[in-house]
Amino acid sequence: MKPFYAVALLAAFAWPVFADDVRRTPVPDARPVMLAALKATDGQAHGVLTGEMADAITRRFGATSPIFIDVTTEKRYAQPGCSRLKVTFRQDGVLLPGALSPRRQTMDFGINYCLDGRPPQSLK
Repeated sequence: MKPFYAVALLAAFAWPVFADDVRRTPVPDARPVMLAALKATDGQAHGVLTGEMADAITRRFGATSPIFIDVTTEKRYAQPGCSRLKVTFRQDGVLLPGALSPRRQTMDFGINYCLDGRPPQSLK
């Protein structure tokens, strides 16, 4: 492999992904994005799911885009480093069983989460 191509390949995996004008960090699961949102002054963080699980989901549904993860802070609790987070997974071009055409698929959930990975002691 020529050195230029090796550097380009390395850069493709080392640099954050940009989609929808948002900087997205490649992650193996949602946890790093949730922690980044807890630490962010604006309470937001964005990632793109990578690895075997992302590949398997994309193949299974014949999707046309990566799986994007967006985390926003809905409420900050009195306990330092703890918030109510909204976590959204989305992917374009998903063909669900029985569907006639592919479409954008999203999944949202809320979670009370702290920097130590536990739920807050109080919801105040």
